[in-house]
Amino acid sequence: MTPRGRAGSEAPRLRAPPVAGRFRKTPGPRAVPAVPAPRPLRIIGIDPGTYTMGYGILQSEGGEITCLACGAITVPRGLPLPERLRRLHGGLLALLECYAPQTAAVEEPFVAKNPRSALAVGQGMAIALLAAAQRGIDIARYPPAKVKGAVAGHGQSSKARVQQLVRLQLGLAADPEPPDAADALAVALCHLQERRLQALRDSG
Repeated sequence: MTPRGRAGSEAPRLRAPPVAGRFRKTPGPRAVPAVPAPRPLRIIGIDPGTYTMGYGILQSEGGEITCLACGAITVPRGLPLPERLRRLHGGLLALLECYAPQTAAVEEPFVAKNPRSALAVGQGMAIALLAAAQRGIDIARYPPAKVKGAVAGHGQSSKARVQQLVRLQLGLAADPEPPDAADALAVALCHLQERRLQALRDSG
C-alpha cells in the first residue's frame, strides 16, 4: 500500500528538523595528573662493634613507623680482627641488599667511657660506613647521648631502659633482643626525630 500523496509517486523522505545555530560539544572535565604518594622511608640503624653489630630496620609511611626487622650480626670471638671485620661487612651488605634502606643511621663511639672499647666501636663503625657507601645510601651519625636523649629524654639511660622504651614506642610484643638490636632501633628512631625537627625548622 502506497503512502498518501500523489498516486504513483514515491513515498516522501523524512528529514530531520532544521537546527537553528550551531552546537558546540561541551568538553568533559580535564584529567588532573595524579600526585604520586610519598615513597615510604626505610632506615637501618646500626650499633657497631667488632664482635656483635646490632641492626634495626624501620619504615616510616604516612606518620606510621613499622619495625621490619632487628637483631645482631655476630662473629666468633676466637677469630682474628681482620676476619671478624670481613664477616661483619659481608653480613651487613646482605642486610642492605635484602631490605634496601635509603638511609643508614650509625651510632658513634663514646670515647670517654673506655678508649679501648671506643676503638673497637670505631672499627665497627668504619665497616658500617663502608657498606653503606658501597650501596650508595645516605649516612647519618649520632653520638650515644643524643640517641638516648631522643628515645628516653636524657642521655644517661641504661640499656634496659632503652630496650623498654623502644618496645613501647614501636608497639613491639617484647623488648628487642639482644640489647644491641634495641640500641640500633634507637639510632633509627633518633634519625626519624631529627628529620621531623629539620622539617619543622625548614617550614618555619
